[in-house]
Amino acid sequence: MYDIAWLDTYAAVYRSKRDILKPIEEIDTISLNELIGIEYQKLQLVENTENFILGKPANNALLWGARGTGKSSLIKAVLNNFKKQNLRIIEINKEDLSNLLDIVDGIRDLKYKFIVFCDDLEFDNNDTSYKALKTILDGSIEIAPKNILIYATSNRRHLVAEYMSENTNTLVKEGELHYGDSVEEKISLSDRFGLWLSFYQGTEEDYFNIVDNYFRNYKIDKELLHKEAKKFSALRGGSRSGRCAKQFFNYFVNKI
Repeated sequence: MYDIAWLDTYAAVYRSKRDILKPIEEIDTISLNELIGIEYQKLQLVENTENFILGKPANNALLWGARGTGKSSLIKAVLNNFKKQNLRIIEINKEDLSNLLDIVDGIRDLKYKFIVFCDDLEFDNNDTSYKALKTILDGSIEIAPKNILIYATSNRRHLVAEYMSENTNTLVKEGELHYGDSVEEKISLSDRFGLWLSFYQGTEEDYFNIVDNYFRNYKIDKELLHKEAKKFSALRGGSRSGRCAKQFFNYFVNKI
């Protein structure tokens, strides 16, 4: 069901309709050096992944923050950096998390180190599919596998939507804040990730630095480049994200 030649396959994606892991033949080649403005996040995730590969204690990681700021790209770059050291990635959609335990059973005894990658992970108020994720993060009666980590990205720090009505049972007693059960449950999910990395939209200078990096192999007047990049950003609500910089490159590179 999950037979893959992992020696030559660095990444796979779970396809629920066929209940298979589909090998990814063409992997995004992004490197750590291409990611600008997230030096701290790179350092932390690389160190955590290196410890994992070396069999040292390592944490499941939650990368959260603004859209387009490099969360998913960093995880892809980490794979490219360590894939020759037996690191592999399995991507799974949030909707398929109910199958996660079976996937883990199929790989927990292999010699490779696996990152299970959940992109854009967040849950609606009545969605309980995150309970399967909790089991993997903490283990159950069966100890959590030593060759598997969860790396997830999200726009929300606590992963689950929060509503004012949920605070009804929250109270302060003897100076201590006591959350209601529903709020406590949601906070406990993100707490199971030992490494939190936050991502924010950078300054205009950060944006220009990313643009410059994309155009590093082109001869172009930098003042003109920045002027056009600023106009492009303004048309997209003033976004200064790495995603916006890449979109600008795709738009402007053929006009040089």
